[in-house]
Amino acid sequence: QVQLVESGGGLAQPGGSLRLSCAASGFTFNRYTMSWYRQAPGKERELVAVITSTGISTNYADSIKGRFTISRDNAKNTVYLQMNSLKPEDTAVYYCKARTTLNEYWGQGTQVTVTS
Repeated sequence: QVQLVESGGGLAQPGGSLRLSCAASGFTFNRYTMSWYRQAPGKERELVAVITSTGISTNYADSIKGRFTISRDNAKNTVYLQMNSLKPEDTAVYYCKARTTLNEYWGQGTQVTVTS
């Protein structure tokens, strides 16, 4: 059974930090490109960050570049999103996604709220 379980969301103050984790099971994690997406209320889901299967290459949305870092630990079947210098506009539900050319899996999401 494929599972992607996000954790680490919660409440943060502007300028603060959170670290999201996405634990994967039920598929060969190290063959999958992993991504983080987010969806704010009333907005479309948007891509935040991507990391290739080996972790060598990453890519980021312009809105979070320099503040967020995606990483992965293939030994732990986990992908991370370190979020620093958080802003109120980062408030959203954050989802992880696993993708190959044949398959795509989504997690259930974790809420991140940035407010003073």
